[in-house]
Amino acid sequence: MRLALAQLNPVVGDLVGNGERIFNSCRQAHTEGASLVLTPELSLWGYPPRDLLLLPARLQQQDRALDRLASDLARDCPDLGVLVGMAEPSGDAQLPNLHNAIALVQGGQWRVVARKQLLPSYDVFDERRYFRPASTPAVLELTWGGRSLRLGLTICEDLWVEEELLGHRLAGPDPLAALQSQRLDVLVNHSASPFGQGKLALRQELAVRAAQRLNCPVVYVNQVGGNDELVFDGASFVVDGNGAVVARLPCCAEALLVWPLPSEAGALAQGPSLPHQAAPSPPQPLEQLLLALVLGVRDYARKCGFRRALLGLSGGIDSALVAVIATAALGADQLLALLMPSPWSSAGSIHDAEALARRLGLATRTVPISALMVGFDTALTPALSQPPEGLTAENLQSRIRGTLLMAMANQQGRLLLSTGNKSELAVGYCTLYGDMNGGLSVIGDLYKTTVFRLCAWLDSPASQVCRQALGLPREGELIGAAIRLKPPSAELQPNQRDSDSLPDYALLDPVLKALVEHRHSPEQLAAEGTDPQLAQRVMALLQRAEFKRRQAAPVLKVSSQAFGSGWRMPIAAV
Repeated sequence: MRLALAQLNPVVGDLVGNGERIFNSCRQAHTEGASLVLTPELSLWGYPPRDLLLLPARLQQQDRALDRLASDLARDCPDLGVLVGMAEPSGDAQLPNLHNAIALVQGGQWRVVARKQLLPSYDVFDERRYFRPASTPAVLELTWGGRSLRLGLTICEDLWVEEELLGHRLAGPDPLAALQSQRLDVLVNHSASPFGQGKLALRQELAVRAAQRLNCPVVYVNQVGGNDELVFDGASFVVDGNGAVVARLPCCAEALLVWPLPSEAGALAQGPSLPHQAAPSPPQPLEQLLLALVLGVRDYARKCGFRRALLGLSGGIDSALVAVIATAALGADQLLALLMPSPWSSAGSIHDAEALARRLGLATRTVPISALMVGFDTALTPALSQPPEGLTAENLQSRIRGTLLMAMANQQGRLLLSTGNKSELAVGYCTLYGDMNGGLSVIGDLYKTTVFRLCAWLDSPASQVCRQALGLPREGELIGAAIRLKPPSAELQPNQRDSDSLPDYALLDPVLKALVEHRHSPEQLAAEGTDPQLAQRVMALLQRAEFKRRQAAPVLKVSSQAFGSGWRMPIAAV
């Protein structure tokens, strides 16, 4: 018997289209000898469907999609079964009235065979708004070729129960403990686990622990693709009963892999039947990060109906990195860079921006803003009784640029990509209706120091294979030393440096990470050796900028805590 891992990229809410994607994977798996196809969590809906689950018409559409899938499989692949992630109505009047469930589609029919027990409601997850938890584990017994096969079925969080490894776990049952007496042949985890730095290795360790506890192989099949702020990296895999990885699917790409089950219970698998489809080892961390950002931009644009994009190119490192990511995601011919020099823009920055565009093959347009600055000064001087100055004048420059970018995006039907980083967004070193304008914040979850590290890697020989795979120039510098090594500056006044207003990023970013991702207090940081004044100052900046972040473009999430749906701080608070 062979199991097929279908690493799918669904469109959220596209029940018909997602059903067709599942069916197409089934046909491919059938031609390659598979007996059972495994799909990710809520594969028929795409994850997360959020309040689409509250629409009765969508639930009716789900039933029709499952009926059609069952009919199509019976016609074209009569001996094949598929496990599909779906939402099961509870059938009563209590709320929530759904289960996060798995249906077996086989023989022209479908039936629910598993329900999720642990429902995350932390960070970006809000499953208890929609689902009620199951109280019992799921074991599916199937027969193929005269052999009975016992599959334990778990859904995503049901695997995340190793408190010693994680440092915490959701309150509730341990689904694995309940399966230990079931003498399973295989444990399957249907997952929709978003990308996070270091998360791929953590998932694998959780699966290894499960294999050791249950003394059987573990098959982990994960969703892939970008859905709004979340990027799902796929990277599905199989570990044998000893905890060794014997099959692996690629990171950040749709894929299907057929894996032969052991011929006898307890025997070790010999590896994937299609080794050319299995990534031999996961990418290194910075490559994973780049691949996730590229996938996030590509899918956000595609699923929102954009073919073309636009960004402001300043000659600084942030916009340079966004330009590289967007070029890889959409292609240079679909991307336009707008240069908007002011009297304070250095000749070096203009030259660096133009040189980067040439390396990437980007079309550029240049719109100087000096005359517009004069026009705003002239218009505002009577009302202010003086010309705009200081922060007001700086913000006006940023808002002029933001207006020009939005006008270009509107006129040409392009997605405007915001180029600010997480450090700036955290402390408010950004301008509402100016540089914060955009439909997507590409690197808004990357600290400035991470931006520097990623750009240094991009310019190193270590990135050449990845660059070539993404359609970027393989040889030579991509970002360029002139951009990477210049002191960060917004160039909104003469000889300005970010360090004029902010602590050095090497000092700032560790404090921000402790405050944002680890929820430490300034007092905790001071006790651990951080300058108390620095800790208090950064906390004050973080709190004061909350109103800006609430109005920011969606931020692609790549860390354990991004400024998005998982960050729920009040604006008016002490």
